[in-house]
Amino acid sequence: MSVRLIVATLIVAITTTAAAQSSVPPSPLSSDAHFALEKRCGTPKDASPESIAALRRGRWVAFLHLDQVIARNGIQVVGGMTAASPGCEPESFNLFVFVNGSFAGTVSATEMKPSRDRAAGAVRITGADTFTVEFARYMPGDAECCPSSRERVSYRVEKTGSGPALVQTDARQIR
Repeated sequence: MSVRLIVATLIVAITTTAAAQSSVPPSPLSSDAHFALEKRCGTPKDASPESIAALRRGRWVAFLHLDQVIARNGIQVVGGMTAASPGCEPESFNLFVFVNGSFAGTVSATEMKPSRDRAAGAVRITGADTFTVEFARYMPGDAECCPSSRERVSYRVEKTGSGPALVQTDARQIR
């Protein structure tokens, strides 16, 4: 079995597990640390009140990924961070997917860090229930600033009786 297939299989398993959750997973922040980070960095006004409330309940501080509102067809992708630089750039984060205000899943099973392997980049909503995320892929010898590869992961939102669920449908190296 190739490394590529193993990674894709692992991502599908992780994504399916994350999608089965009905509420935002809890962050490692204490209540005091969450309050201090949110007070320092603020909350985006363009994110839906439902997504902000859900992230707060999980002690994540909401932010706009790449300073963009990512929303269309009832799908909204909102960043949640647990650490930030002095300028409030996320240093440890995940991307949370909401459908009509209900949590559907995260794009990563673990927190991501900028300039590290598997950090999320561009997010594109591509259809009524589909979107893609590009992830940085660092190869041996890459400098911390400059991943030489990217992977595009495609997702579909399935609407089930227990709420929306995020399902990975494809992963391919694009560079």
